[in-house]
Amino acid sequence: MKIKDFLHLTFKEYEGNPIIAPPFPSPIIADPTFVPPNESPDGKWHLFAHSLMGIHHFVSDDGINYTRMSKHTIGNAMRAFLYYEDNMYYLYYEKIKPYILWYSWLPHTWYSYIAMRSSHDLYSWSDEQIILKPSLPWHSNTFGASVSNPCVVKTKQSYFLYYSAALTHIQDCGFNEPLYIGLAQSSNPAGPFQSLPHPIMEPSHYNRWCNIGCGSFKALKMDDGFIGLQNGIYWDYTINQSGSAILVYSSKDGIHYTSLMKNPLLKPDIKEGSYKRSHVYAFDLKQVDKNHWYLYFNARNNWHWSKGKEHIALLIGSKTS
Repeated sequence: MKIKDFLHLTFKEYEGNPIIAPPFPSPIIADPTFVPPNESPDGKWHLFAHSLMGIHHFVSDDGINYTRMSKHTIGNAMRAFLYYEDNMYYLYYEKIKPYILWYSWLPHTWYSYIAMRSSHDLYSWSDEQIILKPSLPWHSNTFGASVSNPCVVKTKQSYFLYYSAALTHIQDCGFNEPLYIGLAQSSNPAGPFQSLPHPIMEPSHYNRWCNIGCGSFKALKMDDGFIGLQNGIYWDYTINQSGSAILVYSSKDGIHYTSLMKNPLLKPDIKEGSYKRSHVYAFDLKQVDKNHWYLYFNARNNWHWSKGKEHIALLIGSKTS
């Protein structure tokens, strides 16, 4: 598929959204990543997402009705990304300090790095391997040191690891979100990865949809370049509150991205009682059959950490004639 063909996809929300609720006692289930049946070892859908307890594993026969496995896969971990190649599954994730989510608002407390485990069956995983640690000046600031939201893409010459770095405080939510997007490269999906010296994306006061932080970033290799998707973090001056929406970019080299769509692919609806009232967050997008693409995302129903809950929902892209 070429970049222009992506623009011909028609995306619609699944009418039964949301499809996965946060597991008690966590108020959130977030940052889904998945493999469809044609990439799984057992012909089922496999989805990984994190709560406050860690990363959970969900399994489904239809991509809609998911069952959570009894134990979470990885503790003290969040924001996972699943990459598949040569009958091996690589689960990349942000490794965090124990209980840090409960006091992350304190200055200079956050520290996280990107780790990886591999598996042949999605159930038994290797020991943890450190992939990328905060090492550059822009990986750290007042809130701590952070690299997160991994996304691995294979190119002709190497593997690209897109990641978020550093943090910014979201005033009306009372928690922090990622500030920059960086890129590291390796000749192997297991690393070692070498970061580019500067961010490839940063927020701008001139960007309506990304004026606070860059959130997360996922890239798709196309026949003639790359599609990039980002959940930009912004301040909406029309309602005087924050938001997050999924934006679409394109690139020839996977490093320099420009906006492909003027408006977000998906944004909050600001409706009272809606599961996506305030923020549409991180996601994973894959082509699941000849005519359809599935984009799983998580969304928040209220701004402040003490009031909001986050669910996982589904956006379906279909080819149009």
